[in-house]
Amino acid sequence: MTTVDRRPDSTTPASDADASPGTAGARLPGRSLLRIGPVSLQVRRRAVLVAAALTVLLLLAVVLSLSLGTPYVAPADVLRALSGAGTPYDLVVFDLRLPRIVLAAVAGAAFGVAGTLIQSVARNPLASPDVIGITQGAGLAATVALTSGAAAVLVAPTALVGGLLAAVLLFALGARHGLAAQRFVLAGVAVAFAFRALTEVVMLTADPIDGLRAQIWLIGTLAGKGWTEAAWIAGTLLVLLPVLAWAGWALNSTALDDDTARGVGLRPVARRIGLAGTGVLVAAMVTAQVGAVDFVALVAPQVARRLVRAERPPLVCAALLGALLLVLADLAGRRLFAPTQLPAGVLTAAIGGPYLIFLLLRGRRRSS
Repeated sequence: MTTVDRRPDSTTPASDADASPGTAGARLPGRSLLRIGPVSLQVRRRAVLVAAALTVLLLLAVVLSLSLGTPYVAPADVLRALSGAGTPYDLVVFDLRLPRIVLAAVAGAAFGVAGTLIQSVARNPLASPDVIGITQGAGLAATVALTSGAAAVLVAPTALVGGLLAAVLLFALGARHGLAAQRFVLAGVAVAFAFRALTEVVMLTADPIDGLRAQIWLIGTLAGKGWTEAAWIAGTLLVLLPVLAWAGWALNSTALDDDTARGVGLRPVARRIGLAGTGVLVAAMVTAQVGAVDFVALVAPQVARRLVRAERPPLVCAALLGALLLVLADLAGRRLFAPTQLPAGVLTAAIGGPYLIFLLLRGRRRSS
């Protein structure tokens, strides 16, 4: 009697589902397979559509921001200038407006990335750099620099050091017991209150003129800034690009409890520390460059999550939405009360305050 070996041939190509990491042998609904060489990933189709829509909206916002102002530049002239055709408005577009708008987009994207990483680790929609103390640490250091007569060029490096010191303190307090989500957030709130109190002490004892400069920095403004600050933020993101690519995949594991994660061969504590560390580094750098622009890192990840209808904030969509929010906030600050300009941080606070109330009320309804 002849027997037939029904085991799959080792030369048979693996199926798409088997080739995709993080799946259990079946393609998840609503996802498409993206294969790049030997690597295959399952991509949420709705996330791709949302990212494409946000990209279009961001480009439209950039053109609108380049157009509005004194003098007004028609969108057609903006596009001709950007194409290199040469127009009478090249100076306005390239020297006066584009640097600030690019900075707004890059900084907003960085805030969105930082907020996504921190919220995913904390498993809390209220966790963001301006809630867990990173912004306040940078703000204290910048306030000390601004009120002590330090050179303007030293303010950003000092703020970066302050943000990183706040991160060290945060991890020292919150990393016990494996960086548990609740402990991490509570430690961050404690750090934020401590640094905010110290900042107020410095402001009260400072010269009024220096105190006003520090107050403007603490609100967060893009005025007088441009290519240099954008280059520092973009450079940080580029250096961290391999880590961010890993983070986009590793965020999937943050929804697992520690025992389940260990059961599938993951190291949950190391992953949480890596993700949170990357988030606070990005947050410290962007805050050092543009000041304490609040609520972008809080709002962008959660709005992106709702647009994609995902369980966790999507990294790319959150970055695009953060860029869009800050570009629009800066545009509104420049034009709503022209010729008076409002700092971008005032507009983001006007957006983030009601959103924070919405989150609190939504959480209360769920608990009841």
